[in-house]
Amino acid sequence: MTNLTHSSLTTREKVEKSMTRRRAAETRFRVYGVASVLFGLLCLVVLFGDILSKGTSAFRQTVIEQRILIDADYLGINAASSDEEIRFANFEGLVKRHLKTTLQPQGRKQRRALYGLVSAGASWQIQNAVLADRSLLGQQVDFTLIADDAVDQWYKHDRPKGYDGHFSAAELEWMNAWVDSGVMYTRFNKLFFTNGDSREPELAGIRGAITGTFLTLMVTFLLSFPIGVAAAIYLEEFAPRNRFTELVEININNLAAVPSITFGLLGLAIFINMFGVARSTPLVGGLVLTLMTLPTIIISGRAAIKAVPPSIREAAYGLGASKMQVVFHHVLPLALPGMLTGAIIGMAQALGETAPLLMIGMIAFVVDVPGFVDDPSTVLPVQIFLWSDSPERAFTERTSGAIMVLLGFLIIMNTAAVWLRRRLERRW
Repeated sequence: MTNLTHSSLTTREKVEKSMTRRRAAETRFRVYGVASVLFGLLCLVVLFGDILSKGTSAFRQTVIEQRILIDADYLGINAASSDEEIRFANFEGLVKRHLKTTLQPQGRKQRRALYGLVSAGASWQIQNAVLADRSLLGQQVDFTLIADDAVDQWYKHDRPKGYDGHFSAAELEWMNAWVDSGVMYTRFNKLFFTNGDSREPELAGIRGAITGTFLTLMVTFLLSFPIGVAAAIYLEEFAPRNRFTELVEININNLAAVPSITFGLLGLAIFINMFGVARSTPLVGGLVLTLMTLPTIIISGRAAIKAVPPSIREAAYGLGASKMQVVFHHVLPLALPGMLTGAIIGMAQALGETAPLLMIGMIAFVVDVPGFVDDPSTVLPVQIFLWSDSPERAFTERTSGAIMVLLGFLIIMNTAAVWLRRRLERRW
């Protein structure tokens, strides 16, 4: 009797120890899972924090208020001058003469240093003002001249920390005098959104890249969505079940996992080398991104069609509808929200792609804003890539600012996909 009791107690203890080990293993697994999630969130916080800390200042631009005499005799123009004559007038010399007269630098070296404190775009500001209103000739006009990128970085970052930014004593004296008199300050950097790319960081903007991105995505959507929806409908509703169809389905699934740069090579070989489509245009970019997004749209389209209950088809057949009527009058309208969601996700994926566009020449330095799909252009991810390779500090700032804009677009597109799915989907 004692042996039996002892044996049963031993078994119970073994079971309890085993359960203790299992509970400890489950606890460790939960801890590892929570730690993994927290580590991922920490990485995201660090990443976004770094981008925000570097990019927020890109939306502020340092300017210098100056009252400048627009001397018509010095410029050699008058109110009757044509636009072409005004464009060739020496507005740059007018700005330099004003700075020289106001601050009186000593010697050629100081004059060159003084002229470098103001952006090369300052002369264009005065020129555009005169082109818009010729009555300004002969008058003293207040202008907010754009500061050079080095001055901009000094005022926004170095000066609050007590750094001199490697400026000379004379340059620091002039800049501090502007600060003390209140003529140097920062304002919202609208040029960042209205200008195209530029060699001068303080004049560089993302308007050309945003326009090129919009045109490229427009071409992509107009081609990929109809083709993807048609392919999904055919494969799911009309295609015979044989080895050829299975091969097509397998290849579509495999293409969704192919590296994006492969599509760039394909576009270079077919669209540019074979068909002669111009490089660095939204048209060829849209064609390449169409190839890349088609598998995603087809797969999501087929999933949306499968999600339509069979009872819808059976009810339509019971009322005498044909195969085409069942598909296009009943199945397609119910599956369309899911298809649109897949298309938006595919467009969001295309928006962030860089590698395939580099292969078709969209890495070119393009200053002008494209007007149509056959104009030279770049896209926002490529613009970020180009700026990140520039040595100037101001380009680092603008790189982070452009990343913030790109992330904003991606968040909007993914939010739209979620909203569209919840708004249009039907519960069965």
